[in-house]
Amino acid sequence: MKQKEKLKKLAQAWSEVPVDYLSMSATPIPRSLHMAMSGLRKVSLITTHPAGRRAVQTRVMRWNDARIREEILHELRRGGQCFFIHNRVQSIERVATTLRTLVPEATFAVAHGQMEDSVLEKTLVEFVRREHHVLVCTTIVESGVDIPSMNTILINRADRLGLAQLYQLRGRVGRSTVRGSCTLL
Repeated sequence: MKQKEKLKKLAQAWSEVPVDYLSMSATPIPRSLHMAMSGLRKVSLITTHPAGRRAVQTRVMRWNDARIREEILHELRRGGQCFFIHNRVQSIERVATTLRTLVPEATFAVAHGQMEDSVLEKTLVEFVRREHHVLVCTTIVESGVDIPSMNTILINRADRLGLAQLYQLRGRVGRSTVRGSCTLL
């Protein structure tokens, strides 16, 4: 916000012509949304998907070993990768072990924000290079991650996350021409 205000002041100092500003956000922050809804700020919405992108298929289900296995295998068969979100660092390794047992055909990596930076970076680079099929991780991937081969996300204990977080996480898949799949457990 400070940068926008500084740009406005610079533009007013350099030009007598009114200047329009464009701010872009995939998910508007509450203050910006309030300003738009109250009429203090104009808002335009882009409601069409980028060319070739398909809507993410979203489903809700209880934990089911057979269904989780099938979701991961389905993505592997179509040549993609999966995120498995488990937002508890204390039990993430146990969940990864369970998943390795459920789907021994897949390779798994674990990532979370309490890892050493160098280890976390190495893990993410390996995943992007497709050295692993499934990344079991916390919500650290909710923004800024764009992996075209990432088409399936399973979110464990989705009931413990907020709607905005779920929306951001769901947006991490289906970023190419392949339909993304999001399963909320």
